[in-house]
Amino acid sequence: MTPSLPIGCVIAVLGAESTGKTELARALAQRLNDRGIITTLIGEYLREWCNREGRTPRPDEQATIADEQTRRIDNAALHGVVVADTTALMTAVYSDMLFDDAALFGSALAAQRRCAITLLTALDLPWVADGLQRDGPHVREPVDARVRTALGGANLPFTVVHGRGTERLANAWNAINSIAERAGGEDRNVRSGGSEADAGLAPSTWTWPCDKCSDPACERRLFSDLLAQRSTPLTASFSES
Repeated sequence: MTPSLPIGCVIAVLGAESTGKTELARALAQRLNDRGIITTLIGEYLREWCNREGRTPRPDEQATIADEQTRRIDNAALHGVVVADTTALMTAVYSDMLFDDAALFGSALAAQRRCAITLLTALDLPWVADGLQRDGPHVREPVDARVRTALGGANLPFTVVHGRGTERLANAWNAINSIAERAGGEDRNVRSGGSEADAGLAPSTWTWPCDKCSDPACERRLFSDLLAQRSTPLTASFSES
């Protein structure tokens, strides 16, 4: 099945380091183009910056990197569908975590809201170091937690993508098709005189069934429960189903 995606549709692929963002983004862009949907892949500007400068950025350089990532995505969206290998939100998360600077979240979340589909890569791939990028497998869980908290706090829907290789691509493709189909149904309902509320749907909230619990609402509820219990000892263990 090929999704119906309008010009300007941005598919954002987010996730901690070494969770397969780049590979998944490239595969999605290739498949969309193969299906006749003009799609531009926007790579991670931070990676380009680090390779050019031969170092990781200082705190005062974070905003410029985030703004350039957003600018490239917005420009490409004028001409077709975009698959973004990360967004400014990831820069905001790292800036907050490494430098205790949360100033980038406002603009990053505003830009994220313009993304039609947000995919979050799960932590089920083995750790592989990535040159000058943030290093250490211990970083993945706190980064993942902060991304989920930021998206959930801003009421921005997202889908967690599990699996390895072709399975991961298939799960992401199924999510995109489901979101596009539902969005098309809502649009038809509104144009015929109805509303999202009439259809029993929360505005701008998308979910899709998955045998690996990739329902974003379900994931956010579990994560919110964990956050609420952070200040007290846990009496039960949790894991993704």
